Amino acid sequence: MSETGAGQIVVRYEHVAKAFGPKVIYQDVSLEVRRGENMVIMGGSGTGKSVMLKCLIGLMQPTAGKIFYGDREVTAMDEAELIDVRRNIAYVFQQAALFDSMTVFENIAYPLRTHLKLSEEELAARVELNLDRVNLPGVGDLMPSQLSGGMRKRIGLARAIALEPEIILWDEPTTGLDPSNTKRISELILKMQSELKVTSLIVTHDMTSAMMVADRVALLHGKRIEKVLPKADIQKEPRGTLLRDFIEGNLDI
Repeated sequence: MSETGAGQIVVRYEHVAKAFGPKVIYQDVSLEVRRGENMVIMGGSGTGKSVMLKCLIGLMQPTAGKIFYGDREVTAMDEAELIDVRRNIAYVFQQAALFDSMTVFENIAYPLRTHLKLSEEELAARVELNLDRVNLPGVGDLMPSQLSGGMRKRIGLARAIALEPEIILWDEPTTGLDPSNTKRISELILKMQSELKVTSLIVTHDMTSAMMVADRVALLHGKRIEKVLPKADIQKEPRGTLLRDFIEGNLDI
């Protein structure tokens, strides 16, 4: 943890176990995520990919093990301490999780009103800035019901980045989208990395999107992180290895 700048470890899972009653999700999950990288987490349905994200921000607690954000142990924090973590680690939910009774503007303004003291002019400017960042200027007066699925995902992102987080957690960001919107969301993940210098943890089943956005790929299998590889090394994996077989659809997990 002594490194600084790019390459510094900003998230660390240490021997994390998680069970729901008798159902064991993890036995020994360990993973390090470096500042500024896009880490894609792959694995079969029910392997606990989304649970990893929720444990990082304290929405769930592991059964054993430790999780760190920087040098701070998230798993030892109380709710008041977690509020600060959640300001710096944004969660983009699978279904966008917009407030249906609020306009797009008010959805994006909500975290700003909650955490910052801004004038109405400053608030409006921040909302419009983030609408521009997701390529949806001028839609602040619309209601969520008036948006397409792809637009809802992008508004969910605009709300997530409103507080200028250090880390973005993406929970199946392209699920249910057509190829055009899948490409658009993947491009936004890369845009957030290049323009805002954020670190991203991306849970996905979408191999096309994963290969477009990943710097490294982690395979969650057998109740642990089985392997972590740079994207460039994946095709060098011999056929018959877990990660190569999973990506090529030859592994039933």
